[in-house]
Amino acid sequence: MEDSYKDRTSLMKGAKDIAREVKKQTVKKVNQAVDRAQDEYTQRSYSRFQDEEDDDDYYPAGETYNGEANDDEGSSEATEGHDEDDEIYEGEYQGIPSMNQAKDGIVSVGQPKGDEYKDRQELESERRADEEELAQQYELIIQECGHGRFQWALFFVLGMALMADGVEVFVVGFVLPSAETDLCIPNSGSGWLGSIVYLGMMVGAFFWGGLADKVGRKQSLLICMSVNGFFAFLSSFVQGYGFFLFCRLLSGFGIGGAIPTVFSYFAEVLAREKRGEHLSWLCMFWMIGGIYASAMAWAIIPHYGWSFSMGSAYQFHSWRVFVIVCALPCVSSVVALTFMPESPRFLLEVGKHDEAWMILKLIHDTNMRARGQPEKVFTVNKIKTPKQIDELIEIESDTGTWYRRCFVRIRTELYGIWLTFMRCFNYPVRDNTIKLTIVWFTLSFGYYGLSVWFPDVIKHLQSDEYALLTRNVQRDKYANFSINFTMENQIHTGMEYDNGRFIGVKFKSVTFKDSVFKSCTFEDVTSLNTYFKNCTFIDTVFDNTDFEPYKFIDSEFKNCSFFHNKTGCQITFDDDYSAYWIYFVNFLGTLAVLPGNIVSALLMDRIGRLTMLGGSMVLSGISCFFLWFGTSESMMIGMLCLYNGLTISAWNSLDVVTVELYPTDRRHRVLPCCPSWS
Repeated sequence: MEDSYKDRTSLMKGAKDIAREVKKQTVKKVNQAVDRAQDEYTQRSYSRFQDEEDDDDYYPAGETYNGEANDDEGSSEATEGHDEDDEIYEGEYQGIPSMNQAKDGIVSVGQPKGDEYKDRQELESERRADEEELAQQYELIIQECGHGRFQWALFFVLGMALMADGVEVFVVGFVLPSAETDLCIPNSGSGWLGSIVYLGMMVGAFFWGGLADKVGRKQSLLICMSVNGFFAFLSSFVQGYGFFLFCRLLSGFGIGGAIPTVFSYFAEVLAREKRGEHLSWLCMFWMIGGIYASAMAWAIIPHYGWSFSMGSAYQFHSWRVFVIVCALPCVSSVVALTFMPESPRFLLEVGKHDEAWMILKLIHDTNMRARGQPEKVFTVNKIKTPKQIDELIEIESDTGTWYRRCFVRIRTELYGIWLTFMRCFNYPVRDNTIKLTIVWFTLSFGYYGLSVWFPDVIKHLQSDEYALLTRNVQRDKYANFSINFTMENQIHTGMEYDNGRFIGVKFKSVTFKDSVFKSCTFEDVTSLNTYFKNCTFIDTVFDNTDFEPYKFIDSEFKNCSFFHNKTGCQITFDDDYSAYWIYFVNFLGTLAVLPGNIVSALLMDRIGRLTMLGGSMVLSGISCFFLWFGTSESMMIGMLCLYNGLTISAWNSLDVVTVELYPTDRRHRVLPCCPSWS
């Protein structure tokens, strides 16, 4: 009797196992059939397939299959091979979730309408709904991944890119005084050197932001930083002023993508409660870049002994060495970025579910191992991916050649970037875009305008001091003389020099007006800010001098000779202490940003973004107003440091506000790369 009962029990158990296996196989077959019908057939074929399947008894009418079996029916692919009594241990590999799971939608056999029959407005409405659902789910996933080693590694890598942006901004102001002399730039053309980089950054912010939505945050950042590094390095070797401007323009174009991409990239791996504080700490790298540029300029540019020349046509002065050194943070960021993964949020937005899941799992595992919890499993098995809308490209009949295909492709990509940009002016984000544009413009105009203008202010204040010390010599006559010393801060008016020899003389800020040079010799002469106005030269010899034609203003030459004339402007004065002073002042102004950075990072999440933004802009505006009353160098330096320290909190809060007010696909459009609105 007992044996009969055991046999009956074993038989029932075996029958249940067979039934369970049959149901599991039928579930798989039905899912495969549904997938094939969705991908290969039209809506009409799909409906016919549905009618054929309705006769089967796998699922009652009105029910759907969601890719997951309950306790009594089959099992999922992740647990295939396990019975219901088997245990899945923590840390056991369960496979990448399938796309059926990832879509988080129930695959309905009775789908009433296919995507090919929906208009674009309806598809975009569905995509917006999917994006809202993804945003909520993604926040929970990032919280599960935790904040730890991965975020800090990415923090320093992106910080190097942000540091390169800060360096690029300060390079212009630091090299401007030396480049004006070395490249023989007239005062009317020096303004282009100060603004050409910002023009490139404006165009670059627009272009690289759009490219980041097409190819990804990491790839876009790698390309733009490579462009910046290459042309910044090349600009240090070019000799012509026009080619130098071209290289700096393309260098600014490359660095224009740094800020939009860096802040979006980092924000997409941060939980909301960590975002404000850590984005503020990230802004500190911009300050570090400014300090780095100031320190290098102070240490390198005034040392003219670092220069070398190849004849008189090629001059490589110390300010060019400074430009090379300033390209190093950009190169370092490119190397470090190659070891970082793509943003998982971007991958989900473009429908790459498996890649995003693997990166999120990498973030989770990296942080858990750093916490000493390597056994903790990443429990997410399905993530919402927004509906993908196909972009139709109109291919013309004459696109058989490769260059025509490239042209069509480039035109299509640029048009897509433009459409994405215009979406920032659609409801419901249009008002935010207009308001933020005004704030970005006003803040950029004030801050970067002062950054470029301030070195010239110091230079002019020092010139005024020189003017007070200038010696005026009028209506005198010198004959049969020889001069071999430095002449500085002098104005000679109505003088007459007869049979004079100027041997090895250094003219610094010397002007000759209405003077006559008869039978004179200028040999091995160098000059800086030296001009001959309405002068007459008779039987005069110029040998190995750097007197360019522009230094002779309305002057007349009679039977004069020029031998071995130096081409290009010369930087030869080792005692030009004013350069030290300018770079040291900028170093102090950049260092004054440190307290504001710390305060904004600690208070960002406590007092709110908008409160900090408004308060910082009001206080910085008041301090900027008092620059009008600056009459001495010390007063101007103090006001500049105060302005920089107050305005940095506005920058940090504005970066955070811009990131948080926009969805992922429009975030790059309104992070306009600080100077792009100025």
